[in-house]
Amino acid sequence: MTLWIISIVVLGYIVGCLHGSTIARLISGVNLKETGVKNAGASNAMIVLGKKYGALVALIDIGKGIFAVIIVRVLAGHFGLSTDQITLLLFIAGAAVIFGHNFPFHMKFNGGKGTATVIGVLFAIDWRFGLAGFALFILIAIVTDLIVFGVLMLYITLILMAFWLDGTWTIFVAALLFLMAIWKHIENLKRIREGTEPRIRAAFKKKRQ
Repeated sequence: MTLWIISIVVLGYIVGCLHGSTIARLISGVNLKETGVKNAGASNAMIVLGKKYGALVALIDIGKGIFAVIIVRVLAGHFGLSTDQITLLLFIAGAAVIFGHNFPFHMKFNGGKGTATVIGVLFAIDWRFGLAGFALFILIAIVTDLIVFGVLMLYITLILMAFWLDGTWTIFVAALLFLMAIWKHIENLKRIREGTEPRIRAAFKKKRQ
């Protein structure tokens, strides 16, 4: 089991380092790490470059979360691991790909914030929780007009899924990811307190103009 975990962590991290923002930069010439809120994620791509680029970055980053989990599910299934073991490995794969997205070596370990990737992970582990998490993400973000609160709901959904699957270690992994999400969004929370955090509606109005 130890070899499985090490292999999955390495694989997940490498996959996580493949950023949608890198593709957006190649197409647009804009480095998302140097503009907007200086984040290499889909939300900043939408704010800076518009909905199309935001969607492109989101699809790539969601896709890598799905890919990492599905690969582990297929491989683990072929080796006859128990359901509990497979579930734990899926959560570890999800955590590794999110970690790789957030701390990619080629960006000096300062990447995105894992929003799109955690959506992919949720859908790949259990599509029902994926739908619930995505719906809550959209609803909370629209109601508050702030993406960060919707993002935190995704991680709360991941914790609830871990409880549902009844695994102590899965809950631990999900809780660590939630704490990491809060840490990665500290600057956003500070800007919310100061009233300077970009609003969703304002970003759409700016792009229309």
